[in-house]
Order: sequence, then structure tokens, then C-alpha cells
Amino acid sequence: MQPNHPLSSNPVTREAATKILVVEDDSNVAAVLEARLESFGHKVCGIVKTGPSAVSGALEHRPHLVLMDILLEGDMNGIEAAEQINRQMDVPIVFLSCLSDQHIMDQAIKTNPFGYVIKPYNNSELKTTIEIALIKHQAAREREELIAKLEKALLEVKKLSGLLPICASCKKIRDGKGSWHHIEAYICSHSEASFSHGICPDCLKRLYPELNHKRGCPPPKC
Repeated sequence: MQPNHPLSSNPVTREAATKILVVEDDSNVAAVLEARLESFGHKVCGIVKTGPSAVSGALEHRPHLVLMDILLEGDMNGIEAAEQINRQMDVPIVFLSCLSDQHIMDQAIKTNPFGYVIKPYNNSELKTTIEIALIKHQAAREREELIAKLEKALLEVKKLSGLLPICASCKKIRDGKGSWHHIEAYICSHSEASFSHGICPDCLKRLYPELNHKRGCPPPKC
């Protein structure tokens, strides 16, 4: 599960181009990357060079995906920027880096990225990684939305439990505020049950002895 934040209001749709934020401090690399992404049919909604600008750019543009270089200008690297973005919004992040150091990769994995591509990369590798990241993120969103709907449905299910104070004579039920209610009304308001009324054989004999007598049943004894 993602950290506590609202789901992005900008889900990926195949009818519109995927918006991608590029975080890369090398202008030449960024330009080549932008051209590649546009050739894939995506739209680069912004190119930034620093960690803080990556965070602000993600919040401003609400991209469908962030391509994040790890080594950036300034004091905040791409991993730290990804952590801040994850705390504020739900967007898949794919790291692009020339670093294959295991320690760096372990730190990046802690941010739950949707991909990690080692430079230099080819077009097919980049395109496939982006597509898989978008599909995985959409599946995760749908799973979270389904869980939220199920949790809401469970909260709306009314269930009777515990000890119910009921009158031994009239069978009314006392609620938590001390008011007494007919058992039918109480159960209907606290569960999904409903009632249809009839008369059981024992009550038929007691209340309508003449009907039982006509049916050949002896009248009840006093």
C-alpha cells in the first residue's frame, strides 16, 4: 500500500498521451530522452534538474509517471526526491541511473519504484520499462479502489451482536439510550432483515379456538 495520501486524480487513459516528468541534470541527456519519449507517443510535461524542483514539478504537473535520475544537482538526490514525492502523491517512479552499485540500488528499492533502468539503455528497454510501470501502477490503483469499496460495504452492513435487553412480557427491546422498541422495528433498523406476519399453530389455537374446532381440533383446556 502507498503512504496515506489521496489517489491521483489523473489516471492513465489510452485515449490521451501519457504525461511524463523527466528529472535529469544533464541537458543533452534530457533532450535525447524527451525525443525518445515523444517517439513512443508520450508527452513530456516538464524537465527539471534538482530534487526540490522534481517534487514541486510533480505536484504542479500531476504526471502519469516520473523518470528520475539518481545523481542530481544540489543536496537532494533522486532517491530523496522520490521519497518526498511518494509522501505527497501517488505516481509511479522509474529510476534512470548510470549507477549499478548495490547499496544505491538497495536505497532506491526502499522507495518502491516501478522500474530501474541502467544507463546506457536502448529504446526497447526504456519503452518496455515505462509500459510495465504504467500497467503495474494502474493495477495497484484498481486494487486499492476495490479494497476501499469492500471496506465501505462492510461498514454499511448492519449486524446485531452482543446482549440485547428484551422485555420478558411484551418482548420489546431496549436500545442504548433506554428507549423501548417493538422487536420488529428494532431488528429492521439494525439489520438487513425484514418481516412478514402470520400466526403460528400454537397462537392460532389460543387466539382462535373456534377455527381449530371447525378443523376438528379439540378446544384448548382452561
